Amino acid sequence: WRRSRAGCAEALRGVPDGRRVAWFGPPMSATSMATARFMETWAHSADVHEALGAEHPRTDRVRHVAFLGAVTRGFAFRAHGLPAPDEQVLLSLTLPSGAEWRHGDPDAADVITGSAHDFALRVTQRRHRDDLDLVAHGPVADAWLDVAQAFAGPPGTGTGAGARTADWV
Repeated sequence: WRRSRAGCAEALRGVPDGRRVAWFGPPMSATSMATARFMETWAHSADVHEALGAEHPRTDRVRHVAFLGAVTRGFAFRAHGLPAPDEQVLLSLTLPSGAEWRHGDPDAADVITGSAHDFALRVTQRRHRDDLDLVAHGPVADAWLDVAQAFAGPPGTGTGAGARTADWV
């Protein structure tokens, strides 16, 4: 796995600036490709940890998953057959270290607050929004938590409320 990861990182470093890399969804930059692979690895790691009853390590690197969730907001709405709202949403999330991570317009009327780890679980559809430490302030923020999806492709089925609630993940 480590050799494959190193090979992937080396290949992505070799992609010229401005060149897009083809993938299952829309083509993306090498940086976005690396972030997307990190998101997928993080999400599947959460699945494995949960299946084994093991604690999923919480680090501030989860901000990369949160960032991808933030920049795919419009895509998430469109994937669900909805127009992407023009209104901005501010994410004001707490990283595992206790530091605050913010993304978006600081003057936005709509805000999502809570745990960055929980936001990452939501945008990877590992948890239902009702089972997470996330609060939507405003209608656009509220609608976004319903459709949040950081991965390419059609909308996932998600997880029903109460279906996956292991607190160690």
